[in-house]
Amino acid sequence: MTPEIIVDPETDATATYAVSPSSVRALTARVVCAPRPEWATTRTPLTGGPIAALPLSTPADVTMAVAAARAAQRGWARTPMEVRSGIMLRFHDLVLERQVEILDYIQLESGKTRAHAFEEIIDVAAVARHYARSAGGYLRARRHAGAFPLLSQSVESAIPKGVVGVVSPWNFPFTLAITDLIPALMAGNAVVLRPDLQTTLTALKGVELLARAGLPEGVLQVVVGEGPTVGQAVVDQVDYVCYTGSTATGRRVAQSAAARLVGASLELGGKNTLYVRADADLDRAVAGAVRSAFASAGQLCMHTERLVVHEKVYAEFLRRFVPAVRAMKLGADLAYGADMGSLLSQQQLDRTVAHVEDARGKGAVVLTGGRWRPDVGPFFYEPTVLEGVSAEMVCRDEETFGPVVSVYRVASDDDAVRLANDTDYGLNASIFTRDVRAGRALARRIACGTVNINEGYAAAWGSVAAPMGGMKSSGLGRRHGAEGIRKYTESQNVTAQHLLGFAPPFGMDDERWAKGLTLAMGAMKSLGRR
Repeated sequence: MTPEIIVDPETDATATYAVSPSSVRALTARVVCAPRPEWATTRTPLTGGPIAALPLSTPADVTMAVAAARAAQRGWARTPMEVRSGIMLRFHDLVLERQVEILDYIQLESGKTRAHAFEEIIDVAAVARHYARSAGGYLRARRHAGAFPLLSQSVESAIPKGVVGVVSPWNFPFTLAITDLIPALMAGNAVVLRPDLQTTLTALKGVELLARAGLPEGVLQVVVGEGPTVGQAVVDQVDYVCYTGSTATGRRVAQSAAARLVGASLELGGKNTLYVRADADLDRAVAGAVRSAFASAGQLCMHTERLVVHEKVYAEFLRRFVPAVRAMKLGADLAYGADMGSLLSQQQLDRTVAHVEDARGKGAVVLTGGRWRPDVGPFFYEPTVLEGVSAEMVCRDEETFGPVVSVYRVASDDDAVRLANDTDYGLNASIFTRDVRAGRALARRIACGTVNINEGYAAAWGSVAAPMGGMKSSGLGRRHGAEGIRKYTESQNVTAQHLLGFAPPFGMDDERWAKGLTLAMGAMKSLGRR
């Protein structure tokens, strides 16, 4: 069967597969748009066939969405934490119960395999559960030492920012649309979400399930449209911006937010290294490298694009790795079984082909792959392994964001660290070694936000109580854990002063008061007070 769904706003002519036209209409009804909007038709990368016609928002619609969110946020901020937690726990259950339908949306819109789409199901459920159970602890009021012991009582509170804008990309349409707004909501904010146009239905499915779980009307608004217009309008009006996407666009988002003195968190590009040490378990390293290089057809910010192997195991590693890559099965079915899916678009395919052909033309060797596969689908490209990549080749330093990995031989751990750090990016890295202590020591020398030991990316990403984010040109701020929710709040210090104040007591002159305070400061130091 061909995965095609088309909901035409004029004729309602439909061809169904897996997801009904009525469900698509129900989802698109959640978009904030004019009564007679313009429409855009999206197409599945799996076959090139149409998926759905989507109503488009305008910058004026964004203004309406932000105003509605702001009005709803005041009541939501007063909602007890246990009520918010209950909503997220019900949402957790709904995601797992309705996963078949969600998986269909993810595959149809992004082109990834069923197994790679399932990563998003687990991730969203895990983040929902984590913040449902941990948000109260992360945001609880904290007492601090005051200026005067006992007499100054200082309490720090976490106050919601107000309206948070989440601008999400296409490559992880469920995860990146939903998991960033979960902590924002749990912190008492309202959210305006602008998902990527290509993957809007997947995001809307998550929004629908949040409503079913009990999220009050108005707290979560959705606008649909292109980044330079609708996305920019979100950035220009909200109280905090959460953006995931390219480094070039991230810089513009940061500039826009800075001009308004509002905060922003940015998860951007990566040129990630996986290092196979001389003592690595090669079977484990091969399996991990295959997953890390070719998950979601390489359209994953944390995936491996540089495979660095110690010279002592280089030949043996390649003897196992290259056949494993060559044996990968490409597939467009909405079912489990394929090892790798499609690139998203002609643009992604063109970039991948250009990087491979540039490297091939300048002397790199294609060990396997390097071919477009239109027999599978319009944007399928074989998983590709390059050897002999050098500095003049585009793929050496630029992010390919496709199923291409370059292999490098190194003579030592020091050489591996130098190569891992020889990039403008600093998002993710991986080290395969039998000596975890040595792996942790190496990890601290690599300038990136997450490092996995004996795993490619899933261990660090899936540890949702720990922070995840980038250094250098890979972004600002962190998602997950305490930082992932506190960023959506303002710290407020309320200090009550009792009895003795900061002016000299009655009858004491300024000089005697100053001497008394000087003695008190010395005493507090001697007592070890902070």
